[in-house]
Amino acid sequence: MSNDEIFAAAYREHYWAVSRYVARRLDGRTGEVEEVVAEVFTVAWRRRTDLPATPLPWLYGVARNCLANAVRGHGRRRRLLDRLGNDQTAHGRHIVAAPDSERPGAWVHDALARLSPADREVLRLAAWEELGADEIAVVLGCGGRAAAMRLHRARHRLRAEIDRLRPPAVEALSEEHRHG
Repeated sequence: MSNDEIFAAAYREHYWAVSRYVARRLDGRTGEVEEVVAEVFTVAWRRRTDLPATPLPWLYGVARNCLANAVRGHGRRRRLLDRLGNDQTAHGRHIVAAPDSERPGAWVHDALARLSPADREVLRLAAWEELGADEIAVVLGCGGRAAAMRLHRARHRLRAEIDRLRPPAVEALSEEHRHG
C-alpha cells in the first residue's frame, strides 16, 4: 500500500472520530470544527510517511496541537473585538438564562471545569474517546506509565471536586442508597 493509500484509508476510517474529538473541545464553536479538522488532515497529509499502523491516537495528538492554535487565534480575535468595542453588549444583545435552564448533571461539568486543562484532557481522552493508557500516551506524547498515572490522578481529583460540588439532593439519595 502506498503512503497516499494509507492516508486515504486513515482519512476514511477516522474522519468522524477526529471531528467528534474537535467538536467536543470547541464548546459550541461549531464554525471552527471543520476548519480545525481540515488542518488536522492537512498535517496528516504532509506527514503521511509518519502515519503509524494505528493512526487514530496520532491523529488525536495532531488535533490537540491544531486545537491549541485555534484557541489562541480565537482568543486573539476576541481581544481585538473587545478593544474595538464590537461585542454583544455594545449592540444591545443580552442573553439571560432562565432560572430552570440548568442542565441535569451540570454540577458534574462544573467539577470538571475546576480541574486543570491537563486533567480535563486526559479524562476526556479516556471517557469521550474511549482510549486506553497506551493510546493516551501517544496523544499526549508521553510514556504509557506516565499516561496511566496522569489518568489515575485526574480521576482522583475529579472525584474530590464532585464530592465538594454534589447537590444536597444527590447527597441525600446517595446516603439513603448506602444505608437502605
